[in-house]
Amino acid sequence: MLMKWLILCLFPCFLAAQDPAKVPTPPDSDEAAYPAIERLIQVMESIRTRHPDVDKLTYDRLVNHALEGMLSSLDPHSSYIHPEMAAAMQAHVHVDPFIPSLGMTVGLREGGPYISALTANGSAAQGNAALNAQILLIDEKNPADLTLPKLVQLLRKAPGEISTLQIKSATEPKPYEIKLTHLRVEEKALTHAELLKGNPQIAYLRLAQFTSNCHKEIETALDDLEDNGAKSLILDLRGNGGGDLQATVQLLGLFVPPKTDVVTVRTRDPKGWETLTTPEQKRRERNYPIVVLIDRMSASASELTAGCLQDLKRATIIGETSYGKGSVQNIIPMNNGTALRLTIATYHTPSGKTPHGVGITPDLEVYLSENDRTNFPLSLVSKTLPPAKQKELESWQDPCVRAAIKALSP
Repeated sequence: MLMKWLILCLFPCFLAAQDPAKVPTPPDSDEAAYPAIERLIQVMESIRTRHPDVDKLTYDRLVNHALEGMLSSLDPHSSYIHPEMAAAMQAHVHVDPFIPSLGMTVGLREGGPYISALTANGSAAQGNAALNAQILLIDEKNPADLTLPKLVQLLRKAPGEISTLQIKSATEPKPYEIKLTHLRVEEKALTHAELLKGNPQIAYLRLAQFTSNCHKEIETALDDLEDNGAKSLILDLRGNGGGDLQATVQLLGLFVPPKTDVVTVRTRDPKGWETLTTPEQKRRERNYPIVVLIDRMSASASELTAGCLQDLKRATIIGETSYGKGSVQNIIPMNNGTALRLTIATYHTPSGKTPHGVGITPDLEVYLSENDRTNFPLSLVSKTLPPAKQKELESWQDPCVRAAIKALSP
């Protein structure tokens, strides 16, 4: 009786959520909702009847975790915000649950803290952390009863320090341990702007993130480097997790003609698609050869920049296939204090391709050894390292920069 009543109550909600006249509908019919919801309720009732851990069998808990699985199955960036997390965020609005040095956002739900989001270039993503994984231990301490401020405080450490986490992921049969090194967060967007030693006609720019004014920083740096003899450019976007979309379009405007279509935002309804174009005019013509460096941690705006310049035959892309983050998320409030973090659109380059889920494939792929992966981030901060480490780095050659120089040489 309960099952039939729930089906009758839930099914109209599914119908109300769809409007075939306005947007494309899923490939199955409306009638498919009945057996699907019935199957869900059958499983839930079987669990409540037979599972021995009765304290875990409330309808609220089972439904919340079912919704969590539903959202996370769509893509890595959609998630269900539990009532516990929503309440904690409201109670501590001044507490940012994002840990910049780890590139990880934490949340609270029934059963304790969990990993609610990961950034593409963060230590956590590189260290085998799993989205939605439950955090069982932090440095051998049980965090189950911690408030959000205490949890964040426990995870914040200085660059170079290590946090040891034991986590339980839905994709792994047993809990496992990860050691995450806290990284220095670069506040500057443009961290390097120089003429290459031994190749003074090649400008090298490294952009760490797409801030709202990064295009202005790059334009000013290029003016100076061009005045000093630069005739080609290496734009290094390795490890760049993205950022401001409008700044990305402005940056692309430095290298492609005015009023060029560079990014399209595609929603489910084609009527809502938006195409972004470069500014109507630019101060200098920059028609020289360009190489863009990307790696597996280049994401979002980095991928749009590389993909656009690749599509328009404006740059050679060198490195590794990028991360694959080309989507837009919205926070959608729901009943009972919950919310959805839902992907609602995808970004597309001029050819119509999206990096979402697949990344940008470089024109020239470069193999990176573990030694290369270790030395690259160290080379970016070499002046802050001990003399012995600086000397050790002097013998290392960046294989991506080496490939770029070769590609730009006559």
